[in-house]
Formats: sequence, C-alpha cells, structure tokens
Amino acid sequence: MSFGLRTLRASAVAALVAFAMLAHADPLVVKTAQGKVHGKTIHDGKVKAWLGLPYAAPPIGDLRWKAPEPPAKWHGIRDAASFGAHCAQNHVYEDMAFQDNGGSEDCLFLNVYAPATANKKSTLPVMFWIHGGGFFAGSSDEPRHNGDFLPLKGVVLVTINYRLGVFGFLATSDLAKEQGGSAGNYGLMDMVAALQWVKANIKKFGGNPDNVTIFGESAGSFAVSTLMAAPSAQGLFAKAIGESGAALGRSALSYERVNVRAEKDDKWVESLNVHSLAELRALPTETILAAVNKPGVHFSPDIDGKFLIEPVADTYAAGKQAHVPLLAGWNRDEGSFAATRGVTVEQFKATAAKAFPDKTEEFLKLYPGDDDAQALRSTIDYASDMFIAYGTWDWLEAQRKTGDAPVYRYHFELPALPSKYHLGTFVFHSDDIEYVFGTLDTRPGETVRPEDRALSEAMMSYWTNFAKTGDPNGPGLPEWPRYNNDGWPLLHLNDPITSGPDTLRDRYLFLEENPPAGPLFP
Repeated sequence: MSFGLRTLRASAVAALVAFAMLAHADPLVVKTAQGKVHGKTIHDGKVKAWLGLPYAAPPIGDLRWKAPEPPAKWHGIRDAASFGAHCAQNHVYEDMAFQDNGGSEDCLFLNVYAPATANKKSTLPVMFWIHGGGFFAGSSDEPRHNGDFLPLKGVVLVTINYRLGVFGFLATSDLAKEQGGSAGNYGLMDMVAALQWVKANIKKFGGNPDNVTIFGESAGSFAVSTLMAAPSAQGLFAKAIGESGAALGRSALSYERVNVRAEKDDKWVESLNVHSLAELRALPTETILAAVNKPGVHFSPDIDGKFLIEPVADTYAAGKQAHVPLLAGWNRDEGSFAATRGVTVEQFKATAAKAFPDKTEEFLKLYPGDDDAQALRSTIDYASDMFIAYGTWDWLEAQRKTGDAPVYRYHFELPALPSKYHLGTFVFHSDDIEYVFGTLDTRPGETVRPEDRALSEAMMSYWTNFAKTGDPNGPGLPEWPRYNNDGWPLLHLNDPITSGPDTLRDRYLFLEENPPAGPLFP
C-alpha cells in the first residue's frame, strides 16, 4: 500500500471518529430505543426541540383500524428538526393552523421540548399534551401548542398526534369480530402507546419517566379523564390536568357501547359499497374523508369492552380510576356560540318551560332572565354548563370522592379582546390554551394586553408547579386552595387572580338531578 493511500485511509478513519465523537458530544443528538435523533434549538437557543419522532408504526394498509404497533428502528441519525404530518382530517375549524407539510394517515409522531440546560441526568417533570378538536380535528403542531415557553419553567414538554375521526374511532361489527369483540378507540390506544414511548425514552431527553403529567383541552381533556379510567394507561402518568371537558356527566361527547356504535357505523360502511374489511382498508384516504364530510357523521370513543370495559363514570364511582392529583376547570363562556342568535326574555322563558316543565321556576332562579340582557347571559351560562362545564364539574366531584388525591379547580374568566377568529368579548372555548403555553402572540389579530401576559405567566407557573409536585402553589402566586367540602373553593383566573367558595354549585346539583327534556337554545 502506498504512503499516499495509507494517509488517505487514515484521514478518512480519523474523520469518521471525529464525526462520531462530535455526534456523541452534540447535546441535540439523543439515542432513543429506535435510534438516534438530531433536534434543533428554538427560542433564541433557550429550548431544545426534537420534532416528528415516530412513537408507533404507520397505521396504514393492514394496520388501519388496529391497535398501534411498535415503531421501526433505524440506523444512523434521524433528522428531528421538522414536524411530522398531522393526522388525516377534514378542514373543520378556521382557527386551526398546522406547521407541517400536510395531513396523512402516517401521522403517529410526537415532539419533545426541553430546556437548553437539560441532559439525561436532569430528571425534570414531564408534561404530556393531548390536543383538542372533538376527536376529529387538530394536531400537535398547531402554533398555539408550541414549546418555546413552558420548558423555561423547568419541565420537559411532549406534544402528540393521535388518529382522529373515522381513522381513530370507527367501530363496526366486522372490526369487532376481527378483534375479539372490541372495536374503536384506536386514537386512545395511540395515546397509551405515546405514553409508553415516553416511559421508555424520556429520560434521555432530561425527563423523569416516573413524573409524567397528562394534560389536554376539550377532547384532550375528555381523553385525560378517560385515560385515568383505562386499565392500559395505569402507571404511565402521575398527575392529570383537564381543561374544559370530561367523559362524565351529560357531556357533548357521549361514549356509546360498541354494539350500539356498530349498528351506526355498519350503515355508514354500507354507503361506501365495499364488502369486506380488506376492501375498506384499501380505500384511499381522500375517499374516506369525503364520505365522512357530511352532517351527522361523527366518530368518537366507545365502551368497547377492552380499552374501556365500562362507562367512565362507573369506573370513578367504584374508585378504580388512577388515584393521582387532578387540576381541572373550564372557561366562563364555553357556550358563547349561543350568543350569536340573541335571545329575548319571552324566548328564554318559553324554552325553559319546555326543557324543564316540572322545574321551570327552580331553573329560572338559577339561570335568571328578567330582561333581554340577563336572558342572553343565562342562555350562555346554560349552554356552557351543558356543553362542557357540568361534565367537568362531575369529573372533579368524582375524583374528589374516590380518587384519594388532591383536587384543584379553576374558572378562567379574563375576556379576550376580539381577534380574527374570535369576534366579541368572550372567554370562549379554547381561550385558555395560549395562556397555558405562553403563545398569545400566535393568535391572529390578537391585541395582547399586559394583564393577558401577567395571567399567562401565572398560569404557566401554576401548571408547571403542579407537574412538579402535585400542588400548583408557589412563590409569588395567589394561593390556590384545594377543592373540598369547606366551601368548595376554586381559583378565579382573572385580573386579579382570586380564590373563593363556589357560588354556582346549586346549578350543577340541579343539573345532576334534572336531565333536560329538550334544548334551551331559542
């Protein structure tokens, strides 16, 4: 071998060794169970981010409508600087924006954000975010969920995608036969798979796998309450936060039994002119999305006998749910949609009589309507209660009674100024998200006031304190009392932040005892 060739080979070997040492030393390179990933820094280098990490195999082909399978391993270093695809869905909400390159059924990705100073010895608490969207829309990469700010409070943040709509929750009789009697809930199974990935890998990113807080808003909050009841999720998290929603009470999203759902879903499949699961699985994504983009077609979690063996409320009543600290609440104007049509005193009282024919007088004491303005306010309050608030209240009550762990309740009350997608001065459904994540500037057309930033800072501190210790209180914050029978105190997230007894408890006790005979939306 010539001297020149030996020199060239030695130089190549040295370069490879140097590259390997550099990769090993690079704080943005992390070795997961599947392989190495290389992330990036965001927020002026203050936060490290690893985006688009696969936590399960692509649920496509024969894996469509099946429980998630483990992700494949890879060689080399995977680039983790960009978001993975959001889960296939129809366009529903104007205020939902995505930062990826498009939707796909190959979408089971998660994102990890950590403080720039974190390393594999850090053992930081982990916050595991489940996005909302009615179980048929949304993504982990919406700008309002960005991880630029929460990690600066000393946590590792994980945001996930999960299968949505028909791809996440179809429950036909053929699927039940194939899967031993159970069907549906694939989107919920995805969440458990993502939690299992976190359990196995998050330590490498600086997180503590034994201190995971699951939190979510709307459908994400429904999911949190459901995961607390699901046997397969037990032991994968230590705390829970729910923002506006729960799979208890008379909620906006009912969980039907699998046999009931199968009758409905079988009829939908018949409309597709397919004759087997193989043919159904062979249909293009776009064909299926077009077939569900019709009024009245909806897919959500069900009581399948396996993932959920009974109604969620029954699990809580028996004390079989996760006995973990819970922080939950809702926004003042969750039912602001009821304000768009207006209402008069006469309309309000007439529809109240139809909804509660035997309890009209009692109802009107709790939801007064002596003039048009008051009637409109009570319509919004009642819409809020029936849409989200009562179910969330029922969850708090159930966990307080049988959960053997601290419970904290909030009410978000600071009205936002009108913006591009949120006209009117309401504390609307989903209003809290940007405050929790510190991402107020991502809301199009938003005028962010000093009081908004102050409340956001406080909420980030409350949420991350809770993730650290199970208690949201900390230095510089107004005291947040536990939710108990000493006045049922709650925290009012407003300007200023205050706490005090629940003055509206009689409303929820009334709704608990009196199911409405009809709607109260004139």
